[in-house]
Amino acid sequence: MDVKIKRALISVSDKTGVIEFAKALAQMGVAIISTGGTAKALAQAGVNVTSIDSVTGFPEMMDGRVKTLHPKIHGGLLAIRDNKEHAAAMAKHGIEPIDLVCINLYPFEQTVAKPDCTFEDAIENIDIGGPSMVRSSAKNHRFVTIVTEPGQYQLVLDELKNNGGAVSQATRWDFARKAFSLTASYDAAISKYLNNKASVNYPDKLTVSARKDIELRYGENPHQSAAFYRLGDCNEPSMGTAKLLPGGKEISFNNIMDANAAFELVKEFDEPAIVIVKHMNPCGVAIDQDIHVAYQKAYEADVTSAFGGIIAVNRNVDKALATTIMESYARFGKAKGAAGFFAEVIVAPSYDDDALTAIRTLKTWGNDVRLLATGVIDKSKVDRGQLDIRCVVGGILVQSRDLVAWEPENLTFPTKLKPTAAQLEDLRIAWITAKHVKSNTIVLVKDRKVVGVGAGQMNRVESGMLAMKMAGDGAKGSAMASDAFFPFPDNIVNAAKAGIACVVQPGGSKKDNEVIAAADELGIAMVLTGKRHFKH
Repeated sequence: MDVKIKRALISVSDKTGVIEFAKALAQMGVAIISTGGTAKALAQAGVNVTSIDSVTGFPEMMDGRVKTLHPKIHGGLLAIRDNKEHAAAMAKHGIEPIDLVCINLYPFEQTVAKPDCTFEDAIENIDIGGPSMVRSSAKNHRFVTIVTEPGQYQLVLDELKNNGGAVSQATRWDFARKAFSLTASYDAAISKYLNNKASVNYPDKLTVSARKDIELRYGENPHQSAAFYRLGDCNEPSMGTAKLLPGGKEISFNNIMDANAAFELVKEFDEPAIVIVKHMNPCGVAIDQDIHVAYQKAYEADVTSAFGGIIAVNRNVDKALATTIMESYARFGKAKGAAGFFAEVIVAPSYDDDALTAIRTLKTWGNDVRLLATGVIDKSKVDRGQLDIRCVVGGILVQSRDLVAWEPENLTFPTKLKPTAAQLEDLRIAWITAKHVKSNTIVLVKDRKVVGVGAGQMNRVESGMLAMKMAGDGAKGSAMASDAFFPFPDNIVNAAKAGIACVVQPGGSKKDNEVIAAADELGIAMVLTGKRHFKH
């Protein structure tokens, strides 16, 4: 059933496009009711507006807290028009139907995101009348059109023009569905804010609010559907705030997962750093005062795995770096036996214009690579309250994020041989990298460059052997990190055979004394962190 729009209520915080929308409605003969600042803005623009207090018979009061919570409003929204009892009640109490409601809510999330936001500011930006009208209208969408965002204005106007002044049932239903998503998201944001204020990390009921950004071609595999949602309250430079630059192939589920893994690791380093990730694990990590040298070191760590990888940079990409990346195979890979090179994604804080040109033009695959710009990495924006959420069938696991990195003040040195300053630097890089590798994990670093990674094995010995195999001669003199303690000395024995000079691990094994004794006997310096970095 199509319902002709004769009377509309407009009350918006975001006034984008609302004057043009109201003018177009008025030109079609629609009577406009409005509140407060919206009514003033419309009247100043020449729109004939009836104030809300003229409808209710009550003035807006209590600093605007009470204005639309009235039977003359909600009766006009909730009445079932073809119900005789409802019609009689409307006639008896002088309630007129409202056919369209245009509302967006007080900007609660934008308000609490401000550094100087007080608790009182937050409370006053909790909308009450708005969500109530949204819910009333959406519930009665059989008769009422609920419009909640400027992007819907033109569709409404087009339908009114093409449908005799009515909005179709299909559109009213679609708008109602979106309206309930809006109020759910709004309440979720308020709940999160209040829980954070109360230092409640794990509330009895957890609601996550996210907005769909794009639907993806498919998930991890072509038979799975997928979409990417952004968390509305995230201000941290991340995949949730990154901008996908024009050009390149459509970004995929796996691209986003890998890009997140790469960028979260490269964010850990204050020095110029490059990370190359393949299938969620880093295959190249390096830092250097010169970002161009850091790239060469990271790429040369594993030229085979770098093929089709994701590159993360923690500095601006200039033309020289872009050119180096695009010419990786010719400059560094061919001599090391690489079969070729291309990148699926490059993620960085920013790109120079001539760098973008170089990426898109120097190689044919440059037209396919996806480019993500995150903005400057600002560690003060790290959201320590954001939860790490993992799904299992029928439930979710929730934990705090692992934001522990290198903590010099908590290190202990149990072996007779102590690491040199240079070795400590390599141990730091190895430890931070190990945090981002699937357990069980062994990482080898030499001269501020990852030379070996053993990831995701069922036993730590096998992870160590894989890391040493990848490193080859590069293992000699390297620093080794283990994401968890050594239950036996076997990894230390293997490390000594490979020429590894020093080791960092959490400690905490029942056989720590045996492990430390083995390191002493074999001339390996050991550092204990007291914390582990399992990553499942």
